Amino acid sequence: MSEKTMSKEDYLNKAKDMGPSNAAPKELPDTDFLTVAKERRSVRHYDADYKIDREEIKEILETASLAPSSSNLQPWRFLIIEDQKEKERLLPIANNQQQIVDASVVIAVLSDRNAYENAGRIYNQIAEKGNMPEDVKEMYVNSIYDTYGNFPQERLTKIANIDGGIISNQLMLAAKAKGYDTVPMGGYDVDQFMEAFHVPENFESIMLISLGKGTKAGFEKTRLPMEDIMEWNRY
Repeated sequence: MSEKTMSKEDYLNKAKDMGPSNAAPKELPDTDFLTVAKERRSVRHYDADYKIDREEIKEILETASLAPSSSNLQPWRFLIIEDQKEKERLLPIANNQQQIVDASVVIAVLSDRNAYENAGRIYNQIAEKGNMPEDVKEMYVNSIYDTYGNFPQERLTKIANIDGGIISNQLMLAAKAKGYDTVPMGGYDVDQFMEAFHVPENFESIMLISLGKGTKAGFEKTRLPMEDIMEWNRY
């Protein structure tokens, strides 16, 4: 197989025996995660006087950033709105949802359609850690530039939205694990938000997430029966 016909998976398979990535996955107890997943709810009532330290917010976002992404390009970006005047400015844009101003912060989850341009920086770090040979890294990065650089904007937007959704969920679980509450919000004027907060044009606005100390629990979870949402092997 020539280098020109090798897929991204072929490049990764060439590197699979390098470094710690060859170790077996760790087996972890599931109790803590299951508790967090079951107890996370969409909370809309917050202690307006409660402040979260910036370092703790950073820790939550660092944990969220361990989420997977297309080709490990990590397109997510976060705009943390903590200033009360800025939250007041956001309030009408977000349909006057009270949690915008009462929660400690509002995190705007964004996703960069041009994240593939950072492939060299990302995979240099991987190679420096010994997890990918230099020649494989060069081939893989060039493959990313060629592939993503030729995608239509619709495809790049879809990738950005998928990756943005994945990290948003992980962010909310990370917050709950640290004792905080969240609510995801899609009900806001995206165009007004992008303009008012000077968001770059190549970013997708995924959602707003209020983060803080809840004062009233969200609704108890109600879900469709598993029989209604899954099939085996084919529809």
